Amino acid sequence: MFHPPHPETYRDQLRTFLREDWGTQDWTTAAVPDRPMLARVVAKGDLVLSGLPMALEVFHIADPSLAVTLLASDGQRVSKGAEVLRVDGSSHGILLAERVMLNLLQRLSGTATLTRKFVDAIEGTGARILDTRKTTPGLKLLEKYAVRCGGGVNHRLTLGDGVLLKENHLAAAGGVRAAVEAARRVAPNLVKIEVEVETLGQLKACLDLPDVDGVLLDNMALEQMREAVALRDRSGRRLFLEASGNLTLDRARAVAETGVDFLSVGALTHSAPAVDLSLRMG
Repeated sequence: MFHPPHPETYRDQLRTFLREDWGTQDWTTAAVPDRPMLARVVAKGDLVLSGLPMALEVFHIADPSLAVTLLASDGQRVSKGAEVLRVDGSSHGILLAERVMLNLLQRLSGTATLTRKFVDAIEGTGARILDTRKTTPGLKLLEKYAVRCGGGVNHRLTLGDGVLLKENHLAAAGGVRAAVEAARRVAPNLVKIEVEVETLGQLKACLDLPDVDGVLLDNMALEQMREAVALRDRSGRRLFLEASGNLTLDRARAVAETGVDFLSVGALTHSAPAVDLSLRMG
């Protein structure tokens, strides 16, 4: 069971999405009779579900009298043809909710499905799949929830969740040591500090700094990553290593087998294709 964000954290966004979709008047729905109908949402391919609580909320905002029955759970793998929910009530209410509901459910399930493919690809290696901050503005909370539904884990939700000193931060601070020392002065003690490195020399500098909790290995070749893991292990430091850059499905297992702890994949949220679900009344 995956614990979704509380509806209060995204309900206003859903209202905005519905207003955006409706415009001033839905002339098409107004043209047909409003009568009791039963509608079903069906998967048109194999997928991992995410977004059912949001779908339920969209229906209830569009028409509080609609009765929605969830027939599956977020995080569940479903096969083509599987019925994932039913909604009973006003045909006008169903039609007003349909597109926004499907857009969210298809998009979030797409992220969960792609995440699960990465998780399956590295199964047994001990590494885990991370998301990134490359999210859709306004949908970050829901997209990161979808990653969890697919078996991945979240990196920072906001900038306040941790320190990640990237290339531009290091340049602005004047190097790894200066950046880390400055971060430790301003960040609370419980906030972890991670440093992005492009060379093994930068990694060695991090290993000499006790305030570094983790290192992001940016666009390194497999052999470099193996050397990075060996350097970390020989140092006796318990800092985590995160691989990032060009992490395709085909390459994911080889990267995980280098011994890194995490693979961060921006594609989970910025390039996951929406899956296909449909709503049919009758």
